[in-house]
Amino acid sequence: MDKGNIIFGRNPVSEYLKSGQNVDQIFFHEHIRQNDWMKMTLQLAKEQNIKYSFVPREKLNQLAGKENHQGVVAFISPIRYATVEEILDYARKVNEKPFIIILDSVQDPHNLGAIIRTAAAVGVHGIILPKHGSVSVTDTVYKTSAGTVQKCKIAKVTNLVQVIEKLKNEDIWFYGADEKGDKSFFDTDFKGGIALVMGSEGKGLHQKVAEHCDFLINIPMKNRVESLNVSVSAGLLMYKVFESRR
Repeated sequence: MDKGNIIFGRNPVSEYLKSGQNVDQIFFHEHIRQNDWMKMTLQLAKEQNIKYSFVPREKLNQLAGKENHQGVVAFISPIRYATVEEILDYARKVNEKPFIIILDSVQDPHNLGAIIRTAAAVGVHGIILPKHGSVSVTDTVYKTSAGTVQKCKIAKVTNLVQVIEKLKNEDIWFYGADEKGDKSFFDTDFKGGIALVMGSEGKGLHQKVAEHCDFLINIPMKNRVESLNVSVSAGLLMYKVFESRR
């Protein structure tokens, strides 16, 4: 597990939650007392859709690297996440049709970092991640991206399908990468507002996400190669869009 940035101790964790800053996940001791502090902390976590779990003390010791964690350890993000509206505002500000990447449950921080780096290179306006079931921006992501996370707006949302439907009202076309797609990306003319939707490693797009894409496109391959790494696939598609938009 990529530790990323962590904080521990009851007051530091609760103050961080109260401030509204980005907390990715919280771990509590499995036998922690259910007092007022605990009730308040759980309420804040639920209000902010933060994943939390209860684990043995040994796990907390391992995460914190010490034993004086007071029964709580939290993972925090090294960046400030943007909103979807901020991504759209940025596209308007530079007078361009939106160019967005949606990552459906990508798990590997190295893949996310590589995708962010390419996205910054081709002028992607923003990347959208689901809050649950997806890797967050950790230190490993930051390092793999060579710091380009600071040049690309990244949003986390609760429901990808709802966001896709909302963005369709902004004249954005959704292209899902799928090996069973009926059209090659070579033959696809990416113009106008574009959102590329990439699936997770191994499993690809969730069925509901795929169903809400306007098009499903494939990347032709020879020699019976099963599939490309998601960061490689995303890079190919992003540069094809980049070429079309030029």
